[in-house]
Amino acid sequence: MAKPVTDDTSISVNTDADKRASARAAFAAQHLPDGAELIALPADASFRSYYRVRGADMPMLLMDAPPGPEDLPAYLRIDSYLLENGLAAPKVMASDIENGFALIEDFGDRTYTRLLASGADETALYALAVDVLAALHHCPIPAGDSGIADYNLDRLLAEAALFPDWYWEHVTGTPPSADQRARFMAMMAEIMGDVAGRRECLVLRDYHVDNLMLRPDQPEGDTTSCGLLDFQDGLIGARAYDLMSLFEDARRDVPPELAEAMRARYLKQCPPDDPERFEQDYRALAIGRHAKILGIFVRLNKRDGKPKYLQHLPRIAGQIGRHLEHPSMADLKAFLDTECPGWRTP
Repeated sequence: MAKPVTDDTSISVNTDADKRASARAAFAAQHLPDGAELIALPADASFRSYYRVRGADMPMLLMDAPPGPEDLPAYLRIDSYLLENGLAAPKVMASDIENGFALIEDFGDRTYTRLLASGADETALYALAVDVLAALHHCPIPAGDSGIADYNLDRLLAEAALFPDWYWEHVTGTPPSADQRARFMAMMAEIMGDVAGRRECLVLRDYHVDNLMLRPDQPEGDTTSCGLLDFQDGLIGARAYDLMSLFEDARRDVPPELAEAMRARYLKQCPPDDPERFEQDYRALAIGRHAKILGIFVRLNKRDGKPKYLQHLPRIAGQIGRHLEHPSMADLKAFLDTECPGWRTP
């Protein structure tokens, strides 16, 4: 029987945490060999948790994705799509959709983030990530009955609303008035209106170095050597989104000359039908994504007691600021500078 993860804290058997641990142990016992152990991995900003399996026949992780906050069926759908199209998503060995557990392939510890911190070849890693993205964008769009939803205007605006709902008060000391919030949302609706209609590809939505891994058992430089993580929130939308999220990373500064060279590498493999429209999509999606993340990182601090994300706010505000210099964004720039003073310097 697989051993459940234990700690030194005495918890009542009636707590939700203890019930979750019992359910996790039961799933592990059902699918893992006797003597297998679960080793908890560090948590991230989501409700998911991961446990490395020791004592199994192959490297595996147990993914704990509580139903409600997390959507295991969405993960399984997108995982299947990626694997069917030759991309390196983790294979799923077993799953329990009702209770939110899965045993998945363990890609190891060689995340891009760790590799870059240890001095790995930055250009080579980003080139591989771009090649994977280009390969994804040459895949057929998921079928209408795939269960993968569109990245429509409602979703884009719900994300943008995190800026007035959380970030605004963080930098001004007071929440926006109803009129200020409505004006901001109207401007975002205008900015997002065109790109919201794109149905060009599967958008992974969190395509950045924290969610990319180098798989040592694959040919160097081959797209299968780049493992993909954290794609369960994927939607069908515009090609520009994941390229933008890779190079406008909320947690890491990417050298501008490298980003430009890698953008050119991508565009050579996936030339857009309308280059000007592609740039407009890129700019609009960047503003929306960065507005969302500013709100999320403040919320993680204020609501969830996770202050470590606040260190990234100046970088993200700067990313928005650069896009607001484009003439098409003059109204939003003037509005924020006037109505939300201090937004540039959190």
